[in-house]
Amino acid sequence: MNDSPLALLGGEPAVTVPGPHFVWPPIEDADRRAVAAQLETAVSIPDRSGIIAELEDALASYLGVRHVVTTCTGTAALHSMYAAAGIGPGDEVLVPALTFHATATPLFHLGAHPVLADVDDRGQLDLEDAARRLTARTKAVVAVHLWGLPEGMDALVSFADEHELMLLEDGSHAHGATWNHQRTGTFGAASAFSLNGPKPLSAGEGGFVATDDTELYYRVLLHGQYNKRCRREIPAGHPLARFAVTGMGLKLRIHPLAAALARAQLARLDGHLAGRQEIAARMCAALDGVPGINAPYVPVSARPSWYALPLRYEPAELSGLPLQRFLDAVHAEGATEADQPGSTCPLSGHPLFQTPGALLPGYADGQGPAVGDFPAAEDVHATTFKLPVWHYEEDARLADAYTAAIAKVASHAKDLL
Repeated sequence: MNDSPLALLGGEPAVTVPGPHFVWPPIEDADRRAVAAQLETAVSIPDRSGIIAELEDALASYLGVRHVVTTCTGTAALHSMYAAAGIGPGDEVLVPALTFHATATPLFHLGAHPVLADVDDRGQLDLEDAARRLTARTKAVVAVHLWGLPEGMDALVSFADEHELMLLEDGSHAHGATWNHQRTGTFGAASAFSLNGPKPLSAGEGGFVATDDTELYYRVLLHGQYNKRCRREIPAGHPLARFAVTGMGLKLRIHPLAAALARAQLARLDGHLAGRQEIAARMCAALDGVPGINAPYVPVSARPSWYALPLRYEPAELSGLPLQRFLDAVHAEGATEADQPGSTCPLSGHPLFQTPGALLPGYADGQGPAVGDFPAAEDVHATTFKLPVWHYEEDARLADAYTAAIAKVASHAKDLL
């Protein structure tokens, strides 16, 4: 007869609140009013006016940069950033091997080559491995603030300076995060952010590029904001002004309704982040000492945005219990939002990176990295699962129930073998 308390084996679950347990973004009356008002004002804005100008000005002020250009997606923002940075055919760009694929895929459309570098045991760029991959063609390095945990920017800035590389940032998980009190997205020549549904700042769908470099700003406009914006913002005497009508031929504008939602959400972002800080600290404290579970190390210099709480699983501490079996038990406890990262994974596993020529003829002669080439990235991914980080004080009890579910399964892991 089985007398295990684990819900998977017939016991009572630790989380009894019906799901879903985490919904983002939090939609309030202010959001509804903003979108409804914009619907009556304009559903197409071809220049920098109205809600587009309001959102871009607010984002620039929030980050402390001179220029922000909104885009239809975070992928589009990355594409525009790389194009504006002058990255082109034959150029190489160092990218962490563990990230969402859109950090690197726009480079293919510029004829450039993403050069993957392994990560350290925290999932952040391994600068020693990156240095080994430098060539005469390396033009830039990308900082990725994965899960909203800031990269160690002191070391990355020094690395870029030492090797005369352009430093660019993918801040898609890290709106409002800081390193030494400086916001992520403001360390490099430019940064790209996503405003996709679950991101800390959400427009439902959207993105933006931030930079202090006015010339780079003009080129961002030419990449995806052709005609009216370019004609009105690029000075008539500028050498690139003659391209204003067509730009580079792409239209990557954000939708005004998405901009209205993002503008309303931005007003509450710091409050949401403060709530996440408290609950993340609470969850990490509750999991401290739980066998098989390691919460992320957060340097004193870092203030994360906590896009998610990534936890490392140590099966050796739980008699070799496989992570999937552990998660099955956690889900049975009612903690259904706990999951393994999906598309945020080692890029070397994607067919597009292994054999890009199958879709992109310009890469037909090239062979990309193989599975196994980035052991640290593969190990970090294989041993990571993540939890949502709630933001309201009333969410604390649910967060406690989740950490209790994990601790319960860990303490009875042998029952699952």
